Amino acid sequence: MSLPNRSSRCLLPFAMCLLAVATHVSADPVPVRRTQGTAHGFLILKTLEGETLAAGDLVQVAHGNRVTSRLTFHFRDGSLDDETTVFTQSGVFRLLSNHHIQRGPSFPKPLDMFIDAATGQITSRDKDGKPTENHLDLPADVANGLQLILLLNLDPTAPPIHVSMIAPTEKPRLVHLLIAGEGQDPLTIAGIRHKATNFRIKVELGGVTGLVAPMVGKQPSDIHVWVLGGDAPAFVKQDGQFYEGGPVWRVELTAPVFPPSSSAGK
Repeated sequence: MSLPNRSSRCLLPFAMCLLAVATHVSADPVPVRRTQGTAHGFLILKTLEGETLAAGDLVQVAHGNRVTSRLTFHFRDGSLDDETTVFTQSGVFRLLSNHHIQRGPSFPKPLDMFIDAATGQITSRDKDGKPTENHLDLPADVANGLQLILLLNLDPTAPPIHVSMIAPTEKPRLVHLLIAGEGQDPLTIAGIRHKATNFRIKVELGGVTGLVAPMVGKQPSDIHVWVLGGDAPAFVKQDGQFYEGGPVWRVELTAPVFPPSSSAGK
């Protein structure tokens, strides 16, 4: 049997010692400052070098305080990223369910995970459709599929907050997201200058994994989301990974383009 290398022998005892003094991360509920309604947005997914990967749709339908949001990306190579989130917005945002599917050549490992936030039941299906059941005691602030909604309701000048998230690992686990505003960046819309708040979302793994991951290069990249402020904040851009160990991709708004033959009067 081969022995671990020197760096591994030093790393593991160090991580175990740190774990003994690690503290539990408390999470913060996000109050509803702006209720969500019916909406349809068009998105584009690119590499950081500008290559177009997928076209996206965000469709949101509200029935009273219950909202269903579906974010879908159809990739040029036939891959699919499809996430449906159901939540309530009575006082604070509460997740009811989240169903996230990823499949196709753009994703090394297929994902099909359904979260029932009320019961803590998590159902994952492999590429052959075989289900695996897991249970977690979920806090009220679990935020799978809700990150953008929460950012639209945060005060960018307020102190950083924590929310919880179920990571779609081989055995689903609860992690924390640290969300903080990091100042404003300039942009233009139709030639008019604006500023958007740059929110940083850091995934905090916790436990031995959280202590070791940054040292061995497995810490997820921070996610950056830009939000245009004002009375009705709006999403502008996001840079982040779509899966564990994946490249950083960019999501931006886009608009429909009509062919010249569809002009009025023709």
